[in-house]
Amino acid sequence: MLAQPAAPARALLEDRWVVSVGAFVLNSKVRASLNGQSGHKPEIDFDEAFGRSSDATRIRADAMWRVTPRNHLRLMYFSNTIDRSRVIDRAIEWGDYTFGLGASIDSRYRTETVQLAYEYAFVRQPDYEVAASLGVHHTKTTIRLSGTAVVTDEQGNATSAPGATSANSLTAPLPVVGLRAGWVVAPQWHVHAQALYFKAEVGGYGGYWSDLSVGATWMFNRNFGIGLGYNRFATHLQVERGSFDGSLRTGYAGLQAYLTAAF
Repeated sequence: MLAQPAAPARALLEDRWVVSVGAFVLNSKVRASLNGQSGHKPEIDFDEAFGRSSDATRIRADAMWRVTPRNHLRLMYFSNTIDRSRVIDRAIEWGDYTFGLGASIDSRYRTETVQLAYEYAFVRQPDYEVAASLGVHHTKTTIRLSGTAVVTDEQGNATSAPGATSANSLTAPLPVVGLRAGWVVAPQWHVHAQALYFKAEVGGYGGYWSDLSVGATWMFNRNFGIGLGYNRFATHLQVERGSFDGSLRTGYAGLQAYLTAAF
């Protein structure tokens, strides 16, 4: 059993529970295509089609349970919702829906990610540790477009549909491997870096997922701190499933401010 930390920042290396919750100031990119009954459809750049200004809500929460000093369980939750409205300056094909030039479109992109991982600290000292992890990453992405559209049925008949809504969801459960390092650089300061990655072609999914982050936390007392970090996330998928047949390329990168508790 490790001794009680002599400096507040050591709590992040020694306490049984470490929890962080933060919000983002970041740039998001969303590119996707949804094939229809008539064949493959072109990819849509949502920033180009619907503009970058948006009503966005982004949060991330991380929790770690040190079962023993070297054996940990980690849980991560991330949510990103972007709502946009625009009169489009070109036709957009999304599945069996075609939104024509000049149509007023409301769009919503929402993704929720949950990750559970086992972590082993193969290097562990009083002021730093390096750990490898293996876990499961589960993401649900929903893309919804609403507006006047032309809808094509199974027989190829096209019908105008004012106020039409197309909502499609993609659920992607994937394994993930990673590496994390933490270092107490001063009595109240802890810095960390983490890289998570997986690439596979299985069950109608093909592509990769990655999550890279670095940050610094100032522990202003024994149990609580504030931090600032940089996070870069990317997903590139080709999907052939009944609920979603197409491609999805999403990502975000930017600063995260967060609160941390250790106990």
